[in-house]
Amino acid sequence: MTGAVWWRGMADGSNRSAAAFALKLLLAPFALLYGTALCIRALLYQAGILATHRLPCPVISVGNLTVGGTGKTPVTILLARELQHRGCRVAVLSRGYGGSLEGQVAVVSDGESLLLGPGQAGDEPCLLARSVAGLIVVIGSDRYQAGLTVLERFRPDVLLLDDGFQHIRLYRDLNILLLDAARPFGNGWTVPLGLLREPRTALKRADLALFTRCHGTEMLPPLTLPTSRSYHRLASFQLLVTGNAVSLEQLQQGRVAAFAGIAEPSAFFEALRQIGIEPVATLSLPDHEPYHAAGLQQLEALVASAEPDWLITTEKDGIKLQGGGYAWSSRLVTARLEVQLEDRELLARALDKLFQIGPE
Repeated sequence: MTGAVWWRGMADGSNRSAAAFALKLLLAPFALLYGTALCIRALLYQAGILATHRLPCPVISVGNLTVGGTGKTPVTILLARELQHRGCRVAVLSRGYGGSLEGQVAVVSDGESLLLGPGQAGDEPCLLARSVAGLIVVIGSDRYQAGLTVLERFRPDVLLLDDGFQHIRLYRDLNILLLDAARPFGNGWTVPLGLLREPRTALKRADLALFTRCHGTEMLPPLTLPTSRSYHRLASFQLLVTGNAVSLEQLQQGRVAAFAGIAEPSAFFEALRQIGIEPVATLSLPDHEPYHAAGLQQLEALVASAEPDWLITTEKDGIKLQGGGYAWSSRLVTARLEVQLEDRELLARALDKLFQIGPE
């Protein structure tokens, strides 16, 4: 078990060992200080002492309250397509985490061409740009400055703020919060003791919440804001090299190894099992990390030991491996993840209200 996995078990409450309890006692003061600082920061913004900047364009934020993955990218893709269906020209503002240009304002996609690769812009912005035709994607740690750049160059009708719940500096017209159904608040503490990026009092900033990765049987905590369950599913499979479709039956009947460099690799492996794909071996890799020599060596070892007919990974990992020409590239399959909302009308009503086309 790696240190990161051990810590996550402590932070989400599943690790109840004596060592985890001892570490909790050590980290509790730091978590209290961090959580208090964040509460003070939020109050300063609320009081207007820290300035919130507003762009002359509707802004919709998609974010979460915990560290790690909650399925933001599929929800952002769903939202972008829904807005395009309504006739909107859509742009996404992302931080560009993991890319060499992280922190700088840079155009990843102008809606026609992909201008930067994952090594420069990060994997998630490139995945967004490739997944939604016509989508403008810009990175920048200062989302307000990135938004000004987008408005000046592309004049979009609406901006999507990817992973923006904590970026209070930029005003948003619709604040969508994602909560992992399996562990919405982890163990209830902020980092470093728990998974929370900020205390649960931040829930009041959200306009609606989506519980992600639902299976239909979870006991979800009651919230005072509109909520819906959402379901993630692996919708299709493609060979990375050719883009040709691979059927579910082929994968179910073949010998499969799976790997993922995302926040929650275990969730990806479990999703495969739920549709009848049982990997003979799996490999978890760090999130947002490029595939350098060490990671590729681990993949080579996985292929050598498992001898799979198919090697399956996520679309986000496929973005980073595109054009690599590895010995196993012809067997590499990427899985496309999609999200379905239990209450689609919840999102429709929120967008109707935002654009003032709904009933009074």
